[in-house]
Amino acid sequence: MAKFVIAGSASCPYFAKAELLADFLQKNLPDFQIYKITQHPDVWKQWLKDLCRKNQWKHESSPIIWRELLDRGGKGLLLGGFNEFLEHAQLYYGVTSKMMTSEMLIIAGENLETHIEIEQEDEELKKKISPLRVWITGASCPTCYNLIPLLVNGEVFGMEEEISIHLLNNSFEEGSLSATVMEGQDLAAPLLREISVCTVLEEAFFEAEVVIILNDDIDNESESLENRIRARLPLCQLFGSLIEKNARRTVKVIVAAKTFLNLTTSLLITYTPSINPRNIIAVAMVMENEAKATLARKLKTTAADIKDVIIWGNITGSHYVDLRKAKVFRYNSAIWGPPSYSRYLLSLIFDSEWISKEFVNSFNVLSSTRRFQRGISTAHSVATILKFWYHDSPPGEIFSLGLMSEGEFGTPEGLVYSMPVRCMNGVWFPCTDLPDTELTEDVKKAIIHDLEQEKLIAFGEVLIYQPYIPAELLPRENRVRIQIDENKDEDQKEQTEFLNTSSVEVSEAQSSQEPLEGTENESLDN
Repeated sequence: MAKFVIAGSASCPYFAKAELLADFLQKNLPDFQIYKITQHPDVWKQWLKDLCRKNQWKHESSPIIWRELLDRGGKGLLLGGFNEFLEHAQLYYGVTSKMMTSEMLIIAGENLETHIEIEQEDEELKKKISPLRVWITGASCPTCYNLIPLLVNGEVFGMEEEISIHLLNNSFEEGSLSATVMEGQDLAAPLLREISVCTVLEEAFFEAEVVIILNDDIDNESESLENRIRARLPLCQLFGSLIEKNARRTVKVIVAAKTFLNLTTSLLITYTPSINPRNIIAVAMVMENEAKATLARKLKTTAADIKDVIIWGNITGSHYVDLRKAKVFRYNSAIWGPPSYSRYLLSLIFDSEWISKEFVNSFNVLSSTRRFQRGISTAHSVATILKFWYHDSPPGEIFSLGLMSEGEFGTPEGLVYSMPVRCMNGVWFPCTDLPDTELTEDVKKAIIHDLEQEKLIAFGEVLIYQPYIPAELLPRENRVRIQIDENKDEDQKEQTEFLNTSSVEVSEAQSSQEPLEGTENESLDN
């Protein structure tokens, strides 16, 4: 048995004549099969060129006809065009076609109308299906490779939500992402409607409902801190303008790049004025989970049983890991309770020196070398944040997130600041009702100074990063009033001492190049 494939331009009269002859043969011969392919005249030449390149054929006109041997497999055997098919039918089957040119033209016109109607119906059907459009930038990094299976398993967006994934890298090249696309297709995931690569700049983020900003390749470790900060601006300006132009107004943007997370988020907000600023967020969960893992090793428990660790400030810059609200569940000790029973973490770690020294040092080493390059942990964090965004965060639990500040926790409005949050009905709410979460003035000033310096350098208003100088290192005449104020409030001094044993700080400036003299790390670790 043989199957003949007839492909041609929908408006081609010779295709019309060939298909009618083939229909007659299929009707009268039991072992003759025909399969038809029509293409719009505007795309026919490119389609034919791609087909011939794939099969190593030479053919330049419509129609093209080949034979597929169903019982042997392999690529098809090219027969040729209309004349070759007519000769084949006459030689082997004794059948020919006597259709007049006028009839051929009428049928060709009908074929074109039918083809256009079918395309329109397919487009309408696709619109009704309307999969969730997810765009991933920096898609050649390991995080994307690990993230795709998590997005299509149904746990993030729901078991009924089909999604389409669109990948792009900063150079808008297809080659480096073709393998990722093929492996995504090989998943055969029921919820994955489409996975593709964007190579046309103007089409980036088209109808995007979720945008995930991953690792980028614009960082050069040999460059100065200031140059690396300034390199953020053109990329964020480009991505921001494209999101503003092409994405939906309700788009959710998650920034999980390897450096300058808060700055990248802030710049994207600047260039997307019509998008809700609280819909563009920075992921702090990678650092949060690393802190939990370090603490779990000390307590000989699992990281998943540690909750409510708070990351304050600049996620990949000057930040604090706050353990005052941290709890441990299912801890194996003399006191035991149901799964919902928890104990405060600081009450279980009796070695305060370990917290102030070993924990600080080990976590700073992780922070300085991590650079958000761990594909599995970053992918898991992004998927978890998306799951909370669509299905609400677990009741009672606290998570950290970089959000545009509206003045919460005494932070200046307009800065992207990592803070404790919860998600409800698709909206992130800062946990402003938490008692005893106030940071000391020096702590807040160091973080705010770092965030403001990054923005000023990015916009060219400052040329050199100016490190924060703690109050005790200022000239005495500038410290008198501060010391008087502190003497008036003994509770604040006690709170400062407590923070020094339960918080961690690391600066992007310090982890990126040589230590800066007089920075906040010195005062914290002493």
